[in-house]
Amino acid sequence: MKYFIYIRKSTESEDRQVMSLESQLSELREFAAKEKLEIVASLSEAQTAKEPGRKIFAEMLDRICAGEAGGILAWHPDRLARNSIDGGKIIYLLDTGKILDLKFPTFWFDSTPQGKFMLNIAFGQSKYYVDNLSENIKRGHRQKLRKGIWPGFAPLGYLNNSKTKSIDLDKEKSALVRKCFELYATGDNTLKNIKQFLADTGLDSYKGNVLSTSCVQRMLKNPFYYGTFRFNGELYEGSHEPIISKKLFDDVQQVMNNRGKKKRKRKHEFAFSGFMKCGKCGCLITAETQKGHIYYRCTKKKQTCDEKYLREEALVEQMKSVIQKVSIPDDWRDNMLAELDREKASIQNEGVSFVQNLKSQKVEVEQKIDRLLDIYIEGKGISPDEYQAKKAKLLGEKADIDQEIRDFEQKGNNWLEPMREVILLSSQAKILLSQGDKTQIRAFLKNVGSNFMKARSGLFLKKIKKFVIIPL
Repeated sequence: MKYFIYIRKSTESEDRQVMSLESQLSELREFAAKEKLEIVASLSEAQTAKEPGRKIFAEMLDRICAGEAGGILAWHPDRLARNSIDGGKIIYLLDTGKILDLKFPTFWFDSTPQGKFMLNIAFGQSKYYVDNLSENIKRGHRQKLRKGIWPGFAPLGYLNNSKTKSIDLDKEKSALVRKCFELYATGDNTLKNIKQFLADTGLDSYKGNVLSTSCVQRMLKNPFYYGTFRFNGELYEGSHEPIISKKLFDDVQQVMNNRGKKKRKRKHEFAFSGFMKCGKCGCLITAETQKGHIYYRCTKKKQTCDEKYLREEALVEQMKSVIQKVSIPDDWRDNMLAELDREKASIQNEGVSFVQNLKSQKVEVEQKIDRLLDIYIEGKGISPDEYQAKKAKLLGEKADIDQEIRDFEQKGNNWLEPMREVILLSSQAKILLSQGDKTQIRAFLKNVGSNFMKARSGLFLKKIKKFVIIPL
């Protein structure tokens, strides 16, 4: 009788296999020689048998039905089938006499009712093993998800802790990952730039390969880095330490979404373009060149506006007057800095109340998440998509609150330093006035304005004729 040798391993990693393909083939050839079996061909495939559809297996059965061979030699019945359909095909071909014999070094089989019965049990045991393994894996995943643990391989910048079964920070790589987000958020770097940065720093994938552009993009879009993760379409709050803030993540997404949009090329670069709004109608101020001079005017995008043109020289002079007004003498500077130091000491108690308020807000969000889950489980008119969207929004709010708490605990009175910088900058205004550099003037107003906003959460606005400076 002629036999086919059939060997198979699943698509999982080789170290999880009972025997490699090479080992199976070697053992089966020795067995065939010992039993004096005539081998027609040796067939192999690396595919799981828990589902039907194996190409090589199907071709072997077709060749058997065509009469090329009457038997199959395999290491164990589970190499042939781990699902009821493929197992049923083997039994049917035995019943119809297409398959005359099966041989296994590790399993007794005889083409008798008793032998077929035992073979059916072996196929059933193989299927039970697969089903039970799958359920155990799902159960393990559910347990990890409840604890906020990512049930897979840790993303770049993290490590799987085999002892605690948790996800830990990779201190060296996490700093580089954070830098990637910071670089991209500026809007001055492309995905290719980030890829090159990682290559230059020697940060490769866990397999030692250079990260591709698509890998970099997936990394920058992964919410895991700010403390949440998505599994089977659902967003979960992670227990791992975030590498970045949610704000930085959102900034990166904004930059990425804006990529590809065509930008109008400017014929000229103007020092104060995009820096002011019309004080009369609120439209942006644009600039143009006329007869060798630069003029600024209202774009009149919202409504008709009769605000007149203003030459750049006149605008600069008025800006200088604004700078003159915010300029402070050295003794004022010293007094104001001393007052800041006293303020820092007096508001420490206020910080405790501030953090407590944030924690109360966090509890409220957590309660909303719990109520949302109850509504969803009870089937009270909320669709899966609606549930996922609302849950994602609430988790985003919670992440924002957590970040505020971390920022405050790390930086404390975070308005004090920006205010200190404003004072120091204002004391240097007289130097700027003497230089008259337009770029420096813009940078000064922008810096002072933005720091003032950071310090007191208010707008730093100064009217110049009827234009309003808006530091961006």
